[in-house]
Amino acid sequence: MNADLDALIARISPLDAGSQVAARERQHILTKPRGALGRLEDISVWLAGVQGTVLPQIRLPTVIICAADHGVTAEGVSAYPSAVTPAMVQNFLAGGAAMNVIAKVVGAQVKVLDVGVATDLLPHPDLIAAKVRFGTRNMRNQTAITRDETIEAILAGANAAQTAIAQGSNLLVAGDMGIGNTTAASALTMWYAKTTLEQSVGRGTGIDNPTLDQKRLVVQESILRANLNSFRDPLTGLSELGGLEIAAMTGIMLQGAASRVAVLVDGFIAGAAALVACAIAPLAKEYLCATHVSVEPGHIAQLEFLQLEPLFNLGMRLGEGTGAALAIPMLEAAARTLSEMATFESASVPDR
Repeated sequence: MNADLDALIARISPLDAGSQVAARERQHILTKPRGALGRLEDISVWLAGVQGTVLPQIRLPTVIICAADHGVTAEGVSAYPSAVTPAMVQNFLAGGAAMNVIAKVVGAQVKVLDVGVATDLLPHPDLIAAKVRFGTRNMRNQTAITRDETIEAILAGANAAQTAIAQGSNLLVAGDMGIGNTTAASALTMWYAKTTLEQSVGRGTGIDNPTLDQKRLVVQESILRANLNSFRDPLTGLSELGGLEIAAMTGIMLQGAASRVAVLVDGFIAGAAALVACAIAPLAKEYLCATHVSVEPGHIAQLEFLQLEPLFNLGMRLGEGTGAALAIPMLEAAARTLSEMATFESASVPDR
């Protein structure tokens, strides 16, 4: 595909089975009935496998919001204009978005990665400038992003993730911002998960029935134009249907897996990126944790295809990484109960 991307994929290895066995054995001697913490125990064992240690820790959780525009918005598929994308980027950088507030609650830092916002952005300490182009082309009538642009966006996400990891982060959230991105995500879900139009296309930002009909038509025609049957390699669908921010999120997931860092999967847009990442590198799935269920119908189809079981359902559909960020305390509780709870022996508590 590309030397840098190939090297990144080659670094992805299976979870550390030995650490998982040892973590499960430790769970059995902690001061509680076996299995009493339910999925929290499973999460702790998974984290042990991800990090390669029987005593996993969560350090400096980082949300990277990938931002880009979509040419397909010209087809009237969204309730909001493209101008909202740069406006929301400024809102993130000013600390005023839902993601910022939730990040404060859960102790995460927020960075914004510009890979395709359709306007120039002023420099900011929390803005990572890696613009590939000013938004995608209109996927209804042409290839959304070239193969080279697709790879450049993936590597931009991987580089942003690597920077966060180098600064001490071992838990990543790939967030999203891009008006029109549920249209691209719907088409990508059809392409990679082989779902139907009805299974894949939802109301996104809250569109009305006529707009929903238009959105379905545009997705259907985009799939027909791209020719779903011409699945040349895992990058084909992403290139044809786009999402520069979805490509960057794919890169974050690949880099997380290559660096043995857990990546929390948010909602529908993140689910589309997960489909691409796992098509490119199947082992990457082992490092992904599905956090919640979006109300977008395609998200359920994505999770079923990937065989990922979400942690909760709060009826959310905002994106940005908000649902995934809410899972951060859950993962920290899982890690710390495994690492910090007393054993029956150390607490002098009789075991059965």
